[in-house]
Amino acid sequence: MKRLSLYFSGPEEVEVREEKIEPPRGDSVLVENEFSAISSGTEMLFYLGRIEEDTIIDKGIGGLEKKFDYPFKYGYSSVGKVKEVGKEVSEEWKNKLVFSFHPHESRFITKTDNLIPIPSGIESEEAVFLPSIETAINLLMDGRPLIGENVLMMGQGIIGLLTTSLLNEMPLSSIVTSDRHQLRREMSEEMGAELSIKAEKNEEEFYLDDGLPDSGADLTYEITGNSDTLERAIRLTGLEGRIVIGSWYGDINSEIKLGTQFHRKRLKLISSQVSRINPEYSGRWDKERRLDLAWEYVRNMDLRKLITHEFSLKEAKKAYNLIEKDRRKILQAVFKY
Repeated sequence: MKRLSLYFSGPEEVEVREEKIEPPRGDSVLVENEFSAISSGTEMLFYLGRIEEDTIIDKGIGGLEKKFDYPFKYGYSSVGKVKEVGKEVSEEWKNKLVFSFHPHESRFITKTDNLIPIPSGIESEEAVFLPSIETAINLLMDGRPLIGENVLMMGQGIIGLLTTSLLNEMPLSSIVTSDRHQLRREMSEEMGAELSIKAEKNEEEFYLDDGLPDSGADLTYEITGNSDTLERAIRLTGLEGRIVIGSWYGDINSEIKLGTQFHRKRLKLISSQVSRINPEYSGRWDKERRLDLAWEYVRNMDLRKLITHEFSLKEAKKAYNLIEKDRRKILQAVFKY
């Protein structure tokens, strides 16, 4: 039996390899992938090689718990069906639609502990959004938006759009967003933003004239992946406001002024990362409960409209090049097997 596997072989270099795999044995199963989602944030940092030395690729995904070094497989949003099972696995797993935090490849052998059965009524294309929605939920839990607050969202990629949608369900005074790309801004307003502004050097005047009160935002999310945006977030956030940083900047260095604006306004900078739940919630929340909530949003949101591009795995180079060079036209790209 053979499979196609995607390898990151160097900065801005990917290759698809044909590999031989054995049938599942013992407590293992064979999953044939249907879709896997490409992350335009973290995954693109790995594609570009913009990762600090000695970084563990991903501590939460089996097979990726190793230091960043080429070549390696990557990806963490795969949806497929169980086609074969080992002798120690119940036949009930056969043909079950499952999600896995697994790299991009056409089929793979794994244990059922690494699979999440997809609830009925959810299609394969929708299920690939599970990690992104889980991340958006975590951003809300870390930011703790309050009734009547003015919220600023900087960055409307997939994570930003989904976070905007979740915020729209809350009784806030306003949700103002920004992004460089028109397609994202239009989708942002469709998903609940009161106003979405083109991100540019003088964007502050637009925020204060048309969107935010003169006192600034109560809560700001920085999800652009651009470390320079953090300084603008500091200027636009009001007295004793919170700034939640959902971006991973990789090895990119940036000078950020933590002077008068930051100091006198007593701002709070909050790092948000989905692999951990805020310890303050640990008595009531765990990974399983957060995933259950994420599935509810997967079921109830119109997610397929966010998929703008589908590629075969053999078109991987074309896919990553498009995401890197021309994000104006793209929201979510997926591999279809």
